[in-house]
Amino acid sequence: MLRSQLCSAESLRSPALRAWAERLRPMWADGDDTRDVMLHRKMWEWLFIAEALRERGMLAAGRRGVGFGVGQEPLVALFADAGCDVVATDQPHESAVASGWTDSAVEWSGGLELLNEFGLCGAAEFAQRVTFRPVDMNALPADLTGFDFAWSSCALEHLGTLGAGMDFVVAQMDCLRPGGVAVHTTEYLVSSNDATVEAGGTVFYRRRDIASLVARLRRAGHAVDMDYTLGVAPEDEHVDVPPYTDVHLRTELAGYVTTSLALIVTKGDAVSGRRGLLRRR
Repeated sequence: MLRSQLCSAESLRSPALRAWAERLRPMWADGDDTRDVMLHRKMWEWLFIAEALRERGMLAAGRRGVGFGVGQEPLVALFADAGCDVVATDQPHESAVASGWTDSAVEWSGGLELLNEFGLCGAAEFAQRVTFRPVDMNALPADLTGFDFAWSSCALEHLGTLGAGMDFVVAQMDCLRPGGVAVHTTEYLVSSNDATVEAGGTVFYRRRDIASLVARLRRAGHAVDMDYTLGVAPEDEHVDVPPYTDVHLRTELAGYVTTSLALIVTKGDAVSGRRGLLRRR
């Protein structure tokens, strides 16, 4: 099965991810039926999350999932089409306005209206299986529990600091039942394991930050299998800058070179998260 890993051209072109890309073809702006899978790290994040959950038996009728910071991404509709009951969440309207997220045409969702824009799920099934809830990822509601799976796509690096994003990953494990699976993607710093952006609208996680987070999750009793191998194809080594090209697996942001990292975490059977740590003391 897929491991926690970094974005790469090889992964994006794998048969499993290509199959998911075919499901998303209605989203492609040019409507080109002959075009190869997009070499874009955002596309990789969506496809990877879907495949990681499918492999672990999470995308099936009766499963319950919660998505954090969903914006207008297609995963909500894809998972509903698979028979899952989904709670889609995004930041409350007031904080979204204050932080500027409502200025984007696609990066914030205040409800269900645009979450099935491309018809990836039947309208009746979508209405039956999907609900929306405003949620602050820095203060998760205590009643958001009992889910089989959770996910977020490049959301945790926008919580204000490196620490806030890592605290979210640890805290959201309390939303899952034992054996549940969380898959989150975030910004990963390719160019340095030292200097980074530690606070602000977007932060960049270094290898040492991810290693620290993985250690925290394991101490809480969760399972994480991490692979830090970087892609070595020509497309991987291309650093995309404005005006952007069709190859967008690495990019330059604030003077740093970043790519995407996907983290897969399986909740331990006994204890987890804050409540588990309290019981162990």
